[in-house]
Amino acid sequence: MRLHALDLAIIAAYLVGTTLLGMWLGRGQRTTSEYFVSGRNLPWWAIALSIVATETSTVTFISVPGYAYMKDAGGEGGDLTFLQLVCGYLIGRLIISVLFIPLYFRGELLTAYQVLAHRFGERARRAASGLFLLTRSLADGFRLFATAIVLAAVTEWSDPTSILLIGVATILYTYVGGQRAVIWTDVVQFGVYMVGALAALNVLLARLPGGWEAAWAMAEAQGKWRVFDFTWDLTRSYTFWSGIIGGAFLTMATHGTDQLIVQRYLASRTARQAAAALLVSALIVLLQFFLFLLLGVLLFVFYAHFPPPMPFTKSDRIFPYFIVHELPVGLVGLVVAAIFAAAMSTLSSSLNSSAAAVVTDFYRPIRGESLSEAHYLRVARRLTLGWGIVQISVALVARALSQRVV
Repeated sequence: MRLHALDLAIIAAYLVGTTLLGMWLGRGQRTTSEYFVSGRNLPWWAIALSIVATETSTVTFISVPGYAYMKDAGGEGGDLTFLQLVCGYLIGRLIISVLFIPLYFRGELLTAYQVLAHRFGERARRAASGLFLLTRSLADGFRLFATAIVLAAVTEWSDPTSILLIGVATILYTYVGGQRAVIWTDVVQFGVYMVGALAALNVLLARLPGGWEAAWAMAEAQGKWRVFDFTWDLTRSYTFWSGIIGGAFLTMATHGTDQLIVQRYLASRTARQAAAALLVSALIVLLQFFLFLLLGVLLFVFYAHFPPPMPFTKSDRIFPYFIVHELPVGLVGLVVAAIFAAAMSTLSSSLNSSAAAVVTDFYRPIRGESLSEAHYLRVARRLTLGWGIVQISVALVARALSQRVV
C-alpha cells in the first residue's frame, strides 16, 4: 500500500516529535543516577503507563485482536479467554509489590542484580546480569524485525527501512535523554497506540450494519464474549487455572526480576509509589487487552458481513489487512504511528536498561569510584548507542536468516 502524503506527514511528525521530546528531556543530566533512574523523582502514574507501554510490543498490538477473531490450530481462542492470563498478571503484581519492591529500595540501587550481590556474591550478580543482556538483545532484536514485517504489510516499506527508522530514532532520544526521556516518551507512545486502537474501533462501529446491538448479538451467538474456561484440561493453554498460575509466575519473572521493568520502580520516589505504579499498571493492562480483544471481536463481525477475497489463515494478518483496506486517509498514518510507538517504547527501555546493567554490574565495580560521574555518564551513553547497534544488527540478521529458510 502506498501511503498518502497526509499519512506520511503524521508518521513523520510522530517520529520527529518523539525524538525531539526525548532529547529535550535529557538536558542537564550529570550523573548515572539521573541517566538510569531519573534522579528517583518521577510520578507514579507516569511509571505505571511506562510499565504498560514497555510490555506492549507491536506483536501485542497486532496479534491480540487476532486471538479474539479466530481459533488457533488447537481450537483455542476466538473469544475473550485471553483475559484470564491478565488475572494472573494482577496476582503476580500483588506478590511483587509485597515481596520484591521493598528489597529494591534498601539502598541506592540502579539494577535488580545488585540485590543478588548482597545475598549471593558478585559472581551471581554478574551471571544474572549477563544473562539479561544476552536474552534482552536477542529478544528485542527479533521484536524489531517482527515490527518491520508488520510495517511492510501495511506500508510496503522494506524491512531494513523500517528497522533503521525505528532503531535510529529510538537510539537518538534514549542516548541523550536516558531514563527520563524513556519514561515520558513511553507515556506519549502509550497515548498514541491507544488512540490508534480507539480510532480503528470507531471506524468498525461506524461501518457495522445494525451498529453495536447487532454486533453484540452476532458475537454472542458465536460465543465471542466468553471470558472464563474452568476446565482442568492440561493440554489447553488458556484456562482459568493456567491463566492464574502461569500469568502470576510469568509476571513475577518479567516484572519482579527483569531489569527492564525493575528499573522503572527505582525511578519512583518511594517503595510505596513504585508498588502503586505496578498495581495500577495491572488495571491499565486489563483495559488495554479488553480493547484489543474487542477489536478482534468486531473485526469478526465486520468480515462476516464483508468477507475478504480470501479467508484469513493467520490471525496476525487480520488487523493489518483492515488497516490497509478499510481505514481512511489520515487514520492509516495514525495507526502506523501507533505501530511505531509500540515498538519504540519497548526498544528504548531495553537500551537504557542494558546500559545500566553493564555500567553498574560490570564496569563500575572493576574501575571503582576513583573516576568521575561525568566519565560514567559518557560510558553509559556510548553503551546505549552500542546496544542500539547490536539490536538493529540482530534484526537485520534475523531478516537475512528468514529469507534463507526454505
